[in-house]
Amino acid sequence: MATINMQTMRYINLLDDVARVKARKCFVYNNVIYFAVHPRFLSKAIGQGGRNLRIIGERLGRRVRIIRDVSANPRAIESFIGSIVSPVEFVSLEIKDGIFILTAGSRTRAASLIGRNKVRLEELNKIIEDYFGRGLRII
Repeated sequence: MATINMQTMRYINLLDDVARVKARKCFVYNNVIYFAVHPRFLSKAIGQGGRNLRIIGERLGRRVRIIRDVSANPRAIESFIGSIVSPVEFVSLEIKDGIFILTAGSRTRAASLIGRNKVRLEELNKIIEDYFGRGLRII
């Protein structure tokens, strides 16, 4: 399990201060801060009309997204990854030999998922490893 750094704790505490919701996980992908919260508290975390998202985003000077935590429901992994890489869509996700295989469907989608110098792929791979203890491959 990955250790939480001070910056991540700061983000989690800010969400708690603004929305009174505890994030189960917090990570950065494609320069956006993601908070994974229990599905029951998703709308409370976002706030009426996205109010909490705006407040947190303004304080941090970054885009913020709040997504559904799936640690209790491994069948929702595909939608979890989909919410992270959105608006880029992929064809399928499967597990082979202990690794998630994400099928992009086209070169353009694969390039968008991998990113320049593989930055997005490395970020996403770290998130998947920290969250699910498995690696990721994009084809």
